[in-house]
Amino acid sequence: MTPPAGAAAFLDSAGWGGAAIMPLAGDASFRRYFRVARGAERAVLMDAPPPEEDPRPFLAVGGWLAERGFGAPAVLASDLGRGLVLLEDFGDARLREVADAEPGREAALYEAAVDVLAELRTHPAGPFAPYDRAVLRREADLLVDWYCPAVGLPVDRDGYRAAWDAVFEHALAGETVTVLRDYHAENLMLVKDGLGLLDFQDALAGHPAYDLVSLLKDARRDVAPALETAMLARYVAATGAGEDFMRAYHVLGAQRNAKIVGIFTRLWKRDGKARYAALCPRVWAYLERDLAEPVLEPVRRWFDANVPAARRGDPMMAAS
Repeated sequence: MTPPAGAAAFLDSAGWGGAAIMPLAGDASFRRYFRVARGAERAVLMDAPPPEEDPRPFLAVGGWLAERGFGAPAVLASDLGRGLVLLEDFGDARLREVADAEPGREAALYEAAVDVLAELRTHPAGPFAPYDRAVLRREADLLVDWYCPAVGLPVDRDGYRAAWDAVFEHALAGETVTVLRDYHAENLMLVKDGLGLLDFQDALAGHPAYDLVSLLKDARRDVAPALETAMLARYVAATGAGEDFMRAYHVLGAQRNAKIVGIFTRLWKRDGKARYAALCPRVWAYLERDLAEPVLEPVRRWFDANVPAARRGDPMMAAS
């Protein structure tokens, strides 16, 4: 986590000359984050190095959110050629750590997160690419592209696609909203005026159930079934969502978690980030809960025929 080349000059041009630069976080992509400190002032430096990363989508989505009163961080300065962006610092109070440390607040914190999604649904989708069938297919394919080969399973790829195609219509019907795509406890910050949002640069226009799936079937944190049920009820009460919404919720739950199993396996196999493989058992548990729903019957049949229960879990273990 060495500061990127040109960081000092960028900060100087932004009026932050002489500020200390401290490692803050990395993520599953090439992006890195640093805290910038000058006296009592704080900011966050995002390093999104080209050509691997492009900060423009982050700025576009953040601007769209801020214009509508949602908690995107303010942009203090940017150098798009170098992929450097100076952002408002939301502090250290992430929903994940606060909920873990103070279980008595967990329900209220998740209620606040659900309320943001209910409010987001009142706005027409932004000018973002559609979360269409092609994207859903490509993402679901990550499981057969990466997990199945990693654990030595030859599978029926054509049957896999056909099974998903039989259920995707549920996730494509009805209204579309801005889908942030990684809306979960590690990307939600507790700030003075509510929740600060992070990691929304991949936003698309899609089904409103998707971000609820991200929140309540969290790959990085256990969400108890009782909490999931309560939060779904809160969302339904706020939005009037009906049975069609719940069918989409289950389809997108299965699709997202099939995708995540594939992504986490790729992070292990290709990028050497073994910690992600260890998260896969939790993701499989979410996936299997949705596969038990009647709407997912074609997909469940494919999994039963191609991926034995004993081979569903940590790919490092299932491969041995």
